[in-house]
Amino acid sequence: MPQLAVIYHPEKVRDAVLRRAVDRALPDDWAPTIWLATTPEESGAGLAAEAIERGATIVAAAGGDGTVRAVASTLRGSGVPLALLPQGTGNLFARNLGIPLGPIGALDAQLQIVVTGRDRPYDVGLVEISRESGEREEHIFLIMAGMGLDAAMIQHTRPELKKAVGWVAYLDGIARSIPGAQPFRVTYRIDDRPSRSLIAHSIAAANCGTVPGGIRMLPNAEPDDGMLEVAAIRPRGAFGWVRIWNTFVIENGILRRTDLGGRIADWRSRNVRDVIYRQATTATLEVDRPVAFQIDGEEGGEIVSARVAIDPGSLLVRVA
Repeated sequence: MPQLAVIYHPEKVRDAVLRRAVDRALPDDWAPTIWLATTPEESGAGLAAEAIERGATIVAAAGGDGTVRAVASTLRGSGVPLALLPQGTGNLFARNLGIPLGPIGALDAQLQIVVTGRDRPYDVGLVEISRESGEREEHIFLIMAGMGLDAAMIQHTRPELKKAVGWVAYLDGIARSIPGAQPFRVTYRIDDRPSRSLIAHSIAAANCGTVPGGIRMLPNAEPDDGMLEVAAIRPRGAFGWVRIWNTFVIENGILRRTDLGGRIADWRSRNVRDVIYRQATTATLEVDRPVAFQIDGEEGGEIVSARVAIDPGSLLVRVA
């Protein structure tokens, strides 16, 4: 008998609305739903373990990308599928997987996928970070882990603006971050290739390529191809930021929709070096000073090195 467990962020969902929608969507032959609320001390990983122990055959994460990542960290490798009921600001993992979003009818559509969808294996990113103190931490990521400007953008995005206008608040965060952005030197090694170094404003390793606003920041990042895409942003000259914006919005977002446009974008990426892309299964990054770090859109303090890797097909996700 199927049994759904719903792990929900009580500050991001309307409890009564969610419960009514679940009761309306689930067939009569499903077991009673398990309801588990996150807390400041328990973001979802322990709740997912409890859900499995109680017999859940599918676990839904109702909240933002942070809740999804916490639940996925436990479901990874378990064989129990993750369902997405996105209720956050970015909802980037759901966007990249084509899960319906929006204020009207989206919850019913999401729950229809829970009931009638199929389970597909997706990759999970792994990152081990080191801090200046020597402390080491290990995390998973579903979307991307990054250091430098993209992490500063998260720090400078105002929470009250996110509540008011959603993902558009990240544009304000970018505008507030660029004037004070300082480049750093990073020594990197991709898979078994020789180590190299460069000066950059931001480095990101991505499992998914689409960021808020539908911008295809990393054009070759796919969550089911067994690879990560690593991007280095390094604006050069007075028009460097303009060229970067063109790369993300026009080339990746528009040109790559056609074969001809994709070839033009590939030529530009080889000859216009303000953004450098590499694909990898592992990458080691060491910086010359502590820089800000983010993981799936959440602040992660400052780090001095990171090692990223891909765990292919380790997370089952219920999709349409």
